[in-house]
Amino acid sequence: MSILHDFAQLLYDSDFGTALRESQYAFPVVEGAHLLGLAFSVGLLAFADLRLAGVLLRDEPVLHVLGQLRPFILGGFAITFATGVMLFWAMSIKLLPNPIFPVKLIFILLAGVNFLWFEFGVARGAAEWSDCPVPPVRARVAGWTSLVLWSAVVISGRLIPYLG
Repeated sequence: MSILHDFAQLLYDSDFGTALRESQYAFPVVEGAHLLGLAFSVGLLAFADLRLAGVLLRDEPVLHVLGQLRPFILGGFAITFATGVMLFWAMSIKLLPNPIFPVKLIFILLAGVNFLWFEFGVARGAAEWSDCPVPPVRARVAGWTSLVLWSAVVISGRLIPYLG
């Protein structure tokens, strides 16, 4: 067996993993919080991405839109991450062999890389183009890429129960 499989088995067999998985109330609450956090973060991120793409809120400066939404987006991601870890903890041994689970993780990783590219590259010059109705190509690419990747994360996540 692999180290990853052994670790997943350890999580799955733990008191916390068993309690969460077998709880009539806790598992659905954690799963519901995961979906609400995802809807909150990705839903608001869609507005920010569409502004970056030059499609929505064209009269609002990009930095204003991002500044207003960022705390809520990050809060939603924090909830999604925490509950995602808990769900993996409870279902780890069943998720690992699922063919769509690593695909979801790859999309999350790629979305994170896109975020870092935007934050530490594209956004550094945002003061120069923030007021433009249509941002420069690099910003539009970052926005569209984010929309596509986060959509793929959501779709692959919804496929997990059906392809497992």
